[in-house]
Amino acid sequence: MADDGRHDEEPETTPVPDSPGGATREQLAPPAGTRGSRFGLAFAGVVLAAVAAIVGVVVVSTTPTPSSASSAATATDTTGQGQAALGAQQPDPVVAPLPVSDADLAALPQATTFGTVANAPHDDNPAAAPSGRLVHPSATVPVYLAPGDKAIAALPALQLQSDTWLPVIEEQTGWVRVLLPTRPGGSTGWLYLDDPRVSVARTTYRIVVDRAAFTLTLFDGDRQVNRWTVGVGKPNSVTPQGRTFVMASIKDTHPTFSPIILPLGTHSDTYTSYGGGPGTVGIHTWPSQDVYGKPSSDGCIRVPPDALGVLSTQVPIGTPVLIS
Repeated sequence: MADDGRHDEEPETTPVPDSPGGATREQLAPPAGTRGSRFGLAFAGVVLAAVAAIVGVVVVSTTPTPSSASSAATATDTTGQGQAALGAQQPDPVVAPLPVSDADLAALPQATTFGTVANAPHDDNPAAAPSGRLVHPSATVPVYLAPGDKAIAALPALQLQSDTWLPVIEEQTGWVRVLLPTRPGGSTGWLYLDDPRVSVARTTYRIVVDRAAFTLTLFDGDRQVNRWTVGVGKPNSVTPQGRTFVMASIKDTHPTFSPIILPLGTHSDTYTSYGGGPGTVGIHTWPSQDVYGKPSSDGCIRVPPDALGVLSTQVPIGTPVLIS
């Protein structure tokens, strides 16, 4: 809500330029990255408005995405190693997806920050840290209610002009359950991994926000990278609790409060709309220092400039964010 990376593609570990810091590609061709797009955003003092359309603001994707990599990448996908060690255990057969025609796909609700998927499964373990596995659709793909069940949404390749990367929270042979950027809060859905339009990556980063302590901590694996004192939502517009992810990166060439905004895949529970946008919660900085260490925003997470510099250059799109 405008208030106010690191990925590895899954098995070849050749770093790919323009991937998040520390990400190594492991399997599929890198997704096409956003290279600088023009579209309007209304900035009404907080990022809840960062997704509102208005002419005259140039925005570009700035946060690393799983399509780029850093020389420091060390993460590897260990999926299947346990099965190999057990030897006798065979993987469960892959459940085939129900067919979805182009017309059916076009009629489904869009799984974006502007969309609502009323029948999406709710996240039943919102305090758990995701594994770091991420998925990206190179074109619009169906989101399913469950493996082998009906399609409930259409997931596009872009979110606010940044590549779509979603964190995996559950796996079944041939399928992954992911967090969705839609309303209602905590929406999830299943993607079919054998769809050639779906690629997989991994990030070792995660962001942890403690609202009571007014802190944001960045982890790289088990290592704490840094911790900052931040501002969170005021009592009448609290920052929503649970697990979400860095959904996009927006650079404002004429900033009024933050040069870069990192919209998250969650929304305000107070505002159904904000400044013309859908009430998307975001991470951003603020011109004055008196907003940190207190509930000071309309739901977004206000971070110091040095924190925004790190988050917007090292942390990739899709990175899990845990808010307690």
